[in-house]
Amino acid sequence: MPAKNYFFTSESVTEGHPDKMCDQISDAVLDNLIKQDPFARVACETFVTVGMVIVGGEITTKAYVDLPKIVRKLIKDIGYTDPKYGFSAESCAILNAIGKQSSNIAQGVDKGGAGDQGLMIGYACRETPEFMPLPIMLSHKLCARLAEVRKKKILPYLCPDGKSQVTVEYENGIPRRVDTVILACQHTEEILDRTKKKITQKAREEIIEKVVKPVIGKQLIDDKTKYFVNATGKFVIGGPQSDTGMTGRKIIVDTYGGAVPHGGGAFSGKDPTKVDRSATYAARYIAKNVVAAGLADKLMIQLAYAIGVAKPVSIMINGYETLKLPHKKLEQLIRNNFELTPGGIIEMLNLRRPIYKSTATYGHFGRTGPGFTWEKTDKVKDLRKDA
Repeated sequence: MPAKNYFFTSESVTEGHPDKMCDQISDAVLDNLIKQDPFARVACETFVTVGMVIVGGEITTKAYVDLPKIVRKLIKDIGYTDPKYGFSAESCAILNAIGKQSSNIAQGVDKGGAGDQGLMIGYACRETPEFMPLPIMLSHKLCARLAEVRKKKILPYLCPDGKSQVTVEYENGIPRRVDTVILACQHTEEILDRTKKKITQKAREEIIEKVVKPVIGKQLIDDKTKYFVNATGKFVIGGPQSDTGMTGRKIIVDTYGGAVPHGGGAFSGKDPTKVDRSATYAARYIAKNVVAAGLADKLMIQLAYAIGVAKPVSIMINGYETLKLPHKKLEQLIRNNFELTPGGIIEMLNLRRPIYKSTATYGHFGRTGPGFTWEKTDKVKDLRKDA
């Protein structure tokens, strides 16, 4: 257990970050396939670099996708439409390196088993209305706000790439204030000062006023809160021009910001037979409902699977000394109220739908919308009754 008084930091990235571009491309391909063929087997990986996108992986399906069309539209929607960004939807090269799923794996999945071995983590707490840790939620909201002020031309000099980071001070285990906010915002040269080495003070203050303060709010900011906006001075060269990107490299951003351990796999580009994705969603669904039911103030659950085997090989619960009933009793409640086989999870959460691209930015958890079925708290009454 951590000390009662401590600082904790989480980060997020914008939709134009190279790694997040790859997550979105992989999930856009998945959505397009699953819309045509709900039983498509998809493990789609993407790599981006200067002027090039490579899409590979293993896909078995009856459907057809126009890969270049999907990729170019997504890059355009993100905002890479001008050669000045060093990467453009119209001019980038796109390579297709997709094969079929191994028949050795398929024979285990076809009979209802897990698509791979592995461990999956779910978590929920009472720090925010979303039942998520505060630092990661603030980091996501900052990145979403960066996209909003860019696309609405509120801050027209901003470009698609960017990152955020928030440090929260905890007292007696409760978040009290935001200590530090870090933003790295790709921008055009128009906001550089005369030395051309850093952004102007005016631009820095504008970003704090238009992005940071509306998101963080007055209650969490005080006169000791520190702001670092483009701490190297300038951030003109960004996106795939400055850094390669790959699917699945932002797994802590995708989950709980480092507040709890992470499972063994990434999510994007994987169909719901892959328990890396579906069982992690199920674990979050369980944790959120248990906490919402008042059976714990915070809860982490670990599920583990064997390839080709339907039922989890283990369930581990950590209530951080906040459980309102014994571990064994809670584990039995979970087994009685939640489907934990791959097929049961898919049906329980209605996962054979094209819902995945929206998960690829700003986190997979703490979200709203019809696609985020694992965020529902519809099991609360049953859990309370059984408890």
